[in-house]
Amino acid sequence: MFSPVWTPKAQETYDELRVRAETSLKARRDSGKRKATKDEGLFKQVHKCIQHLLRNPKHPGLVTHEYHSLTHPYDKNEKVFEAYAQHKTPGAYRVFWCYGPQKGQITIVAITPHP
Repeated sequence: MFSPVWTPKAQETYDELRVRAETSLKARRDSGKRKATKDEGLFKQVHKCIQHLLRNPKHPGLVTHEYHSLTHPYDKNEKVFEAYAQHKTPGAYRVFWCYGPQKGQITIVAITPHP
């Protein structure tokens, strides 16, 4: 199991997604609706992706692969990877990550919708 390290931007995005999901959940419960909203589903998917990533970065559901357009935050010669939080969805969310800075750590570099 890896321990997470967050870049400020990734932490901000994750927190924003969580707050939107919690706000949506509260409003849904207050109105008596049962079906989860898109905000709730998105946060659940991103959270699950990160949990899988920390347990096993090579988990087949993550479709992890090297990503060349981002620079590694600690060593420009190291690789940055992309993991899928969503599949076959317009603007599907991706989690960009790398190993480090210490052994047994994974840095979450960014959480963004796919362009």
